[in-house]
Amino acid sequence: MAESDSGQRRMGGRPVFVLSDDAERTRGEDAQSSNIAAGKAVSEAVRTTLGPRGMDKMLVSDTGEVTITNDGATILDTMDIEHPAAQMLVEVAETQEAEVGDGTTTAAVLAGELLSKAENLLDDDVHPTTIVEGYAEARDIALDAVEYLADADLDDDLLRQVAESSMTGKGTGDVTTTKLADLVVRAIRHVDGEEGIARDDVRVHTQTGGSSSATELVEGVVSDAEPVHDNMPRHVEDATVAVVDEAFGVRETEIDAEYSVESVDQLTAAMDAEERELRAYADALADAGVDVVFSTDSIDDRPAGFLAAEGILAFDDVDDDEARAIASATGATRTSKVEDLEDAELGTAETIRVRTFGDADLAFVEGGSAAEAVTMLVRGGTEHVTDELERALADALDVVTAALESGGVVPGGGATEIAVADRVREAAAGVEGRKQLAVEAFADAVDVLPRTLAENTGMDPIDGLVDLRAGNEAEEGRAAIVASGERGTVGDPVEAGVLDPAAVKREAVESATEAATMIARIDDVISAA
Repeated sequence: MAESDSGQRRMGGRPVFVLSDDAERTRGEDAQSSNIAAGKAVSEAVRTTLGPRGMDKMLVSDTGEVTITNDGATILDTMDIEHPAAQMLVEVAETQEAEVGDGTTTAAVLAGELLSKAENLLDDDVHPTTIVEGYAEARDIALDAVEYLADADLDDDLLRQVAESSMTGKGTGDVTTTKLADLVVRAIRHVDGEEGIARDDVRVHTQTGGSSSATELVEGVVSDAEPVHDNMPRHVEDATVAVVDEAFGVRETEIDAEYSVESVDQLTAAMDAEERELRAYADALADAGVDVVFSTDSIDDRPAGFLAAEGILAFDDVDDDEARAIASATGATRTSKVEDLEDAELGTAETIRVRTFGDADLAFVEGGSAAEAVTMLVRGGTEHVTDELERALADALDVVTAALESGGVVPGGGATEIAVADRVREAAAGVEGRKQLAVEAFADAVDVLPRTLAENTGMDPIDGLVDLRAGNEAEEGRAAIVASGERGTVGDPVEAGVLDPAAVKREAVESATEAATMIARIDDVISAA
């Protein structure tokens, strides 16, 4: 029984069609070439963004929305990629971002170069299985090299260098980066407890207006909510806090009903009843000793006036995530009925204040009784600036967390990659058969990272790679590409403060190898409507 390229099988001399007429099938070398080309295209799309002098990309959606960034994960997530093999490299970046928060460009570039080297091996008639086995062996050697270089003895100075290395080149500016790195370390130390780092307790809130150097760390929660009445206090000390999921207004009946009013007394009685109902919200909160109330629903004008008369600061239409964070920070329990409010459901905060930024008010909830959360209030002159700062800070927070929780730091600037490539190349001599070619190809692929760093900093990529190798022969991991003025130079990464979490390198090697080997093994692509 034989099968033809058209997707039919012959049985007893008669063709049996397996695929539908609208199915498309690509096999053998054509399938491999197509998949590898798609993966390489994705890698090339982000390659120029790598490093402290990497370039930015402007991404424009079909609705005209503009995103300017050099964050690999954001670029790949925003791009409209349809090719299934290319999508696999996007998943590599997504995995890298989810696991360690940084190194997405590194992973994508490495995966693309591994595919390029695999394509050369396939052209030399090396079997895909041999390539996969060689890459797997080289990956294990690379991971051992990363572990050897890792330094787990971390202090705040090293953590600041890790954060600064992560943010360099992401639109933060040299002076601002130093300050932001300090805020990042303070934020992570604040949420570092006996059970580990509560990364989710560090929030980033952006506010357009002012320079990025005005970014500050708030020990508490920052909310977009504004006071519902002008006569309410804007600063409350030792506040008792209620978080409710109830609309403050006249309750509506579930059925349509009409009321006949035949006298002024009846109208007056109806209006008095309505006012008592609206005043009841303020009375219930005042009786419970509440100073500040956050509602996830609306607060009408009349109950807002009654709350102001009682000296209660109120916010309405609070975002659900913010309400959850405020409740957690103050120790409050969210309730659906003000009239059923109990003392155990109330929270406390040292200070709740309203600050004005341009035309907007922000509520600061600081020093709650259960306060573990901190918020980085990010400032920037434009929305594009604050968006990029938010992404940079998120990466920095993630890498500092990864450094503390997942095995320390390694030299950055290509020093670790040079050491990894050398280790793999040395080990290749002891590998038998054609698999040795795949191990050597893996080492050559790793070299693309320091070569790209050199190129993106204005150096000659070949000269930069040669200088790096020479520097690391003297002492492994002590020569790297470091930014110096308009061009990069080869220097000591530790002295220059260029450090990366070991977890970022490990994850990049593992995820890039996995994606490259998976794509290299595919020799048949079948698609149908």
